[in-house]
Amino acid sequence: MVNQAKQRGMVLIVSMVLIVAVTSIAVTLMSSSTIDIKITNAAQERETAEAYLMGEVQRLVKNQKQLFGASKFHLTNGQIDANDNGVHTFDNQNLNNPVDYELRNLNRGQLEVPCPRIYSYTEGVVCNMTELTSSVEYGDQGRHTVTVVIGIGQEIQDIKANQ
Repeated sequence: MVNQAKQRGMVLIVSMVLIVAVTSIAVTLMSSSTIDIKITNAAQERETAEAYLMGEVQRLVKNQKQLFGASKFHLTNGQIDANDNGVHTFDNQNLNNPVDYELRNLNRGQLEVPCPRIYSYTEGVVCNMTELTSSVEYGDQGRHTVTVVIGIGQEIQDIKANQ
């Protein structure tokens, strides 16, 4: 009878050690899955911000295209305000999720350049090369930023060819 009494205490100690081991494994797995969920949510937020930004860029390009000759994409180096350090900014109309736009002219100097990827050259047509940089903040308190840079080649009439 003395042997059975000693073994009952041992069962309690072994079961307590097993409970601690199983609990620590469960906590580790839950912590790992929480980190995985945070990573997945961050990736989804970034994808959402990228999709939103691409839609806003397409909207801006469409709106500028509808302006025809008054489009800001026609601005040459000399026409982009020198006070803005060669950068034209667009007024943002969406106050819920503001997008910052910057338009730069990529032509070196005041002259336009031949258009890229032209198979049959047209006399008197040159390109005004511009670069549109757009960015939007996302995440908690706007801590992260997504930026999209696109190049726009606008065919225009060469003024020097007509003189």
